[in-house]
Order: sequence, then C-alpha cells, then structure tokens
Amino acid sequence: MTASPSTLTKATASQAVEAAIERFHETEAQIQAFQWLDEKRVREEARSQDERSDAAPLTGMVVGIKDLIDTVDAPATYGSPIYSDNRPHKDALIVTRLRQAGAVPFGKTVTTEFALFNPPKTRNPWNLERTPGGSSSGSAAAVAAGVVPVALGTQTAGSIIRPAAFCGIFGFKPSFNLLPSAGLKHISPSLDTVGLLARQISDIRRVFDAVRSGHTALPPSPSRLRIAIIRTPWWQDIATEIRARIDWVASQLADCGDGFDIVESPNSMLFGDVTEAQQAIMAAEVLANLAYERRDHVSQLSPLLRRYLDQAAQAEPSLETAARMTVNRLKIEPDLIFGDANLLLSAGTLTEAPTRDSTGDPLLCRAWTILGAPSINLPIGFSTSGLPIGLQLAARPGYDDLLLDAASHIAQSLDISTAPMARLNA
Repeated sequence: MTASPSTLTKATASQAVEAAIERFHETEAQIQAFQWLDEKRVREEARSQDERSDAAPLTGMVVGIKDLIDTVDAPATYGSPIYSDNRPHKDALIVTRLRQAGAVPFGKTVTTEFALFNPPKTRNPWNLERTPGGSSSGSAAAVAAGVVPVALGTQTAGSIIRPAAFCGIFGFKPSFNLLPSAGLKHISPSLDTVGLLARQISDIRRVFDAVRSGHTALPPSPSRLRIAIIRTPWWQDIATEIRARIDWVASQLADCGDGFDIVESPNSMLFGDVTEAQQAIMAAEVLANLAYERRDHVSQLSPLLRRYLDQAAQAEPSLETAARMTVNRLKIEPDLIFGDANLLLSAGTLTEAPTRDSTGDPLLCRAWTILGAPSINLPIGFSTSGLPIGLQLAARPGYDDLLLDAASHIAQSLDISTAPMARLNA
C-alpha cells in the first residue's frame, strides 16, 4: 500500500492522487463514501497541476467534493434520483478556488437527499453498522478512512459538525458566507454554509486560508482565552460518556496552564430558544426551495422528506416571523449568548454514531448555524464501544481566526492535532 494522501509530505499532485485512488479501492466497497469518481479525469488534473510554474498554496492537496456542490466534470445528483442526469455547466465558486490554489477535486462524495435527513448508503469507517452522520456523509467517511485528507461539506443544521464527531475527525463550519456558496444546491439560503472536514487541523487552516472570502479586521487575540461551557437545555439527554469526556477536557484545559480560563455559561435556555428558531426558519426555507421538486417530482422524494415538507407546509407563518425576531436580536447582540466568553464549548451530538437507519440528531449544532457563527468539532477520544466522541467549540460571527487558533492550541494541548485513521470494523 502507498502512503495515505493525508500523510504524504511535499507530494506532487500525481503522487497524492495515486495514493487516494489506491485507498479508495481498499475502502470503497465497505464504506461507500463516493457517488462518483472518474480516475482518468483526476489523474489528468493532477498532471496539469504538477505542470504549473507558480507556487500554488494547495499543491499536492486532494479534496473530496460533496455531491451538493457543482463541478463541471461530474454529475451533481444532490442525493436525489430527480437529478440523476444533472451535469453542471460550470464549477461552483469554491471548486474554482480550489483548482486555482492547486488542489485536485477528487470525485463526488455522497450526500443525503438534498442535504436533509434520509439515511444514505455510506457507512461509518469505525463501525460499518453505524451511520457516518449526515448530510456530509461521504465526505466524513472518506476523510476518516484516509482516502482524502480534506473534503468539502455543507451545513444547514448540523451537517459538518455531526459527521465529523461521529467519524472522529475535525469538522469546521466557518462564519456564514466566508466560504462561497455559489454553485451549491441551496435548500435554506440563510443557513447553507460550506465548510471543511479533515484528519489534521493544520489542513483545515491551510485550505481555509487558500479559498476564503477575505479576512475580517479584528482586535488581536487575548493572551488568555475565556471558554464557557454551555451545557444547553439537553445536557441530561446527552450520553453519559460524552458528558464525562467533555468535563474531562474542560478540567485538562483549566489545569494545563496554557492560557485558558474555563467557566460555566448561564445562557443554556437562550441556546434552546435559538435552536427552536432555527428549526422554524429552516423548515420554511426548505419548503420554499424544494417547491419544484415537491410539485413536479413528489413520487421521487423519500417518504421521510415528504413528511418533513408536509409538516413544514402546515406550520403557522407567525412561527417563522417570531423565530427571525429572536435570531436577529442575537445577531445584533451576540454578547447575549456569549457573555464575556471568547468561546463556547459544548457537546456537538447527543450520542455516539447511531445505527444506519438514522443520521443522528443535529439539535446541538443548530444554534451556531442560524447565528452564522463559526464552529468546529474536535475529536476528543472514543467511547467504551470504540466509537468517536467529539467536542464542539464556537466563536462569535467573524471570529474564525480566533476559533481556529484556539482549536489548534487545544488540539496541541490534548495531543489530538492529527485524528487517527479509522480501522474498517464491522
């Protein structure tokens, strides 16, 4: 076996692609992470990147592309048979930026149906009977299994953080629109956010800096970071092992002398209010943005999606209006939920990865998505059943650099800067 593409250093694009193709053949029959892969095409692109004369920042980087994002050289099915023959005429802007930066887009990774809740074919590399999460299912599985070092995901509720937690990798949802979403199949335009999944936190930073939409001028990061644990209204519903692991991490950070002050957040109930607001806004926007599919192709929608859309259609418009008022107030005054903390620390999932008849619950991720706030999953260990456990860290909107710097610092303190490659266990 050749070196994993995530372990190659100073690799040419062609070397990285060959390693990815070999690992794809070793794992794909088991994890089913890809919707499409044209090996000839990715080899041609790798050769083209290797022939460049400029010093591109992502030279030698292979990136999986979620099948909710258009590429000119592959179908874009959006996880639905309605679009089985859809061939985009151009790349999504994020894919264009990746190519310009020297990266090689590597196939299309499986998404759930329209990035919603219907479980896909993809399996969790840590346990093939468990879900990798959704909706960025294939991206998370491909990264965790070492096929690609980085993959694109999208998040409308919890579709980056949750799969990253279930698959034991880093998952970064930037501030809203900091990575471009043009060329994405939108289902909820005020929520849909492009992000990154990787086994190495340094790869998250490398790709993000190469393709982001500018830098926000912010004050310098403080010498000590105040991190508040927000336990949310659902703390007692979170699996005991996850709660214990989060408390252990908090105690480690408090005791390590590395510049962290750990406190308790008093704003759990407000977190609950924002979470409920996200659900109302998302339902209304999904109903509007899938109106064509519901009207003209309802028989090709899954029963789960049909029920979701039917319920959304029955909702009182006043619920969405009230929800937007709640969200707008917090967007104007983020201190209402952050208080005097620089970062908020919480669980990202209620449980470890469930069985494959579900993609898990995005409940604990919804608030940061609707607020447009950056969040990241850190892989912090494993349960007694051998499944990954994650920790979610969030910052105020626009404070992505502070979040990534802090996450890197925490990862170094906990010795988790590189997540382990998944063993393929049944």
